[in-house]
Amino acid sequence: MYHEILKKLRAQKEVTQLQLAELLGRPQSFVSKYESGERRLDVLEFIQVCNALDEPPSVVIQQIEKGSKRGI
Repeated sequence: MYHEILKKLRAQKEVTQLQLAELLGRPQSFVSKYESGERRLDVLEFIQVCNALDEPPSVVIQQIEKGSKRGI
C-alpha cells in the first residue's frame, strides 16, 4: 500500500523513476522494485525517498494511515 502512495507522489512531483534513483544514489531498479511491491523499504530508505521528493515523511505516513483505515 505505501508503495502506491510513494508512486503517486513521485508522479505528482513529475519525477521519473530514473531521476529519483539518481537523487537517491541508487539504480532505477531500486525505485521500480519498491513501487511494484517487490521490495520493501526500511525506515531510513523511506525517509530518504520522502526527502528526495521534498515531502515530509510525516505527511506521507498520515496518507498511509488514512489508506489503511479505508482498507486500501
